[in-house]
Amino acid sequence: MKFSVVFLSLFTGICFQAIAQELEIKPYIQDVEPNSAIVMWQTSSVEESIVEWGTSPKLGKKALGTSEAINFDAVQVHTVKIEGLKRFTEYYYRVRTGKTRSDIFQFKTPPFSNDGEDFKLVAMSDMQYDSNEPDKFSEVVNDGVIGYLEKEFGGSLPDNLAMVLIPGDLVERGSKFYQWKDHFFNPAEKLFSEVPVYPVPGNHERNSVYYFKYFSLPENGTPAFAEHWWYKDYGNTRVIGLDSNDGYRDLFEQFEWLKKLLTDTEKDDKIDFVFAQLHHPYKSELWIPGEEDFTGKIVKELEQFSTKTGKPSIHFFGHTHGYSRGQSKDHKHLWINVASAGGAIDNWGEFEGRDYDEFTVTQDEYGFVMVSIDGNRNDPKFTIKRISRGNTIHHRENELRDSITIWRKERKPTTPEAISPAGSEVSITGAVLKAGEFKSTHPGTFHAASHWQVSGSNSFEKPIFDSWKQYENWYYKENRQKDDDLTDEKTHRLKPNTTFYWRVRYRDQNLNWSDWSTVKTFKTGEK
Repeated sequence: MKFSVVFLSLFTGICFQAIAQELEIKPYIQDVEPNSAIVMWQTSSVEESIVEWGTSPKLGKKALGTSEAINFDAVQVHTVKIEGLKRFTEYYYRVRTGKTRSDIFQFKTPPFSNDGEDFKLVAMSDMQYDSNEPDKFSEVVNDGVIGYLEKEFGGSLPDNLAMVLIPGDLVERGSKFYQWKDHFFNPAEKLFSEVPVYPVPGNHERNSVYYFKYFSLPENGTPAFAEHWWYKDYGNTRVIGLDSNDGYRDLFEQFEWLKKLLTDTEKDDKIDFVFAQLHHPYKSELWIPGEEDFTGKIVKELEQFSTKTGKPSIHFFGHTHGYSRGQSKDHKHLWINVASAGGAIDNWGEFEGRDYDEFTVTQDEYGFVMVSIDGNRNDPKFTIKRISRGNTIHHRENELRDSITIWRKERKPTTPEAISPAGSEVSITGAVLKAGEFKSTHPGTFHAASHWQVSGSNSFEKPIFDSWKQYENWYYKENRQKDDDLTDEKTHRLKPNTTFYWRVRYRDQNLNWSDWSTVKTFKTGEK
C-alpha cells in the first residue's frame, strides 16, 4: 500500500511537471531590427523565459526574458529580446521553459535602409474563424504562403520572406482567450516561428487585452496609445500601422502623429515607399456597409505625401472578405484589400455593392498578397501579386490573379495627340473626343488609363466633363471595360452655341501619367 502511494505520488508529479511545461503556443517572431529581435511563446505554467540562439544550429548563446500571466491563471506568455545581432543575417534559435525546449527555428534580421537589398513581404487579413471552413486559415498559410514560396524560390523561409502584415480581424472574437491559440497562432506556427508578424487591430479584436499582450509591436507611436499605431522600417520601405476602430479612428492624436511621421519621411532619402495598413476600407465594391470615412482621410494624407515627394504609397486593408485592387486618379497610390485569409467570403450579390472608378479588380476569393520590393538605390520599384486560393465554388491552387509594378522614378508616357474635334462644330447631344495611339519610351508599357476633360475655358479650373477610364474594370465577374481601346470618349449633352476646350492624358500600367495634350476647341450648334 505504501509503495502504491509513493508510486502514484511520483507519477502525479511527473504528469504535473509535463503539463506545467507544455508549449501551448510555439515561438513566434516580433519586432525584428538589424541588431535585435523579440521572441514570444506561451506555456501552461512556469515563468522561466530563455532563448538559446546563434548563427548555426549549434546555437551557443543565451538570452533571458520575462513572462506574464495572460488569463488570470497559470498560463504564461513569454517575451525575450535577443540583442547584439548583425544586420541582414540569418540566425537559429529555440526557446526553453523549465525542461521543455522547442524545435530549432530560424529568422533573419533586416538590412539597413540604405543597403539596397531586395526583400518580400506578405499581406493578408480577416482570418477569423469560420465554422463552415474551419481549416481555411491553416490552408492559406501552409499550402498558400509557405507552399508558394517553396515552389517559386526554394531555400529557407526567412530568406524568402521579410515580414507578414495583417490589417485586422485575426480572430472571430478577441475576448475569447482560446481563439488566439486555436484559431490564430497554432494554424500559422510554421510561418510565425520564422517570419515576424505585424498586425493592426480589426473590429473583431474588440480592443481586447489579449491582443496587446500577445504582440510586441514597435513602441514609436503616441505613448498614451501604445501599439494602436506605429511604424516599422525594412530596407527602403516604411510600414505604418494604424487603428481604424471605433474609439480610435477619430482621435486627434493619431492624425497628428501620422502627419508628423509623413513629414519626417519626406526628408528621409533612404525611404522610397510607404505602406500603411488599417482595417476598414474607404470604399468597398463587395460590401458598402463596411466603409469608413476615417480611411478616406488617411488616403488623402498618403496621396498628398506621394505626389509631393514622388514616393509611391499603398494602403492595405480588409474588413470586406474579398480581394480588391484600386489606384488613385491623380496620385501614385494603391488601394489593396488583402482579405480573405479565412473569414467567410463576401460573395458577389450577397450584400450591397458599388462599382467604384478607383478599383480595376475585385474578386470574391480567399488568398494573400505578395509584395516584392526592389531595393536598387538607382531605380527602386515594387511588385504586387495577388495569389488566390479560390472560393467554395471554384478552388484555385495559388493562382496569380492580379499584378502591378510601381517604380519610384517617374516614367512618363509620350504626350498623346488630341485629334478631333479641332475647331469644328458638334451636336449638342455630345462630342466624340478622339486622340492618338499610346506611346512610351519605356519597353513593356501599355495604355492603362485615359483622362479626358472638357471645359468652358482653357484654364480647366472647373471642367464640365471629366472622365477617367481604366483599361480593365472587373466587377461582378465581368470586365466592364472590355474592348475599350481608351483612345476616344463621348461626352454628355452640351450647352448649345458655346465654345468648349478639351484635352486628354494617358497613363501606363505602372501609374505614370503623361503630360496633358495640347488643348483643342470645338463649338456646339443651335438647339
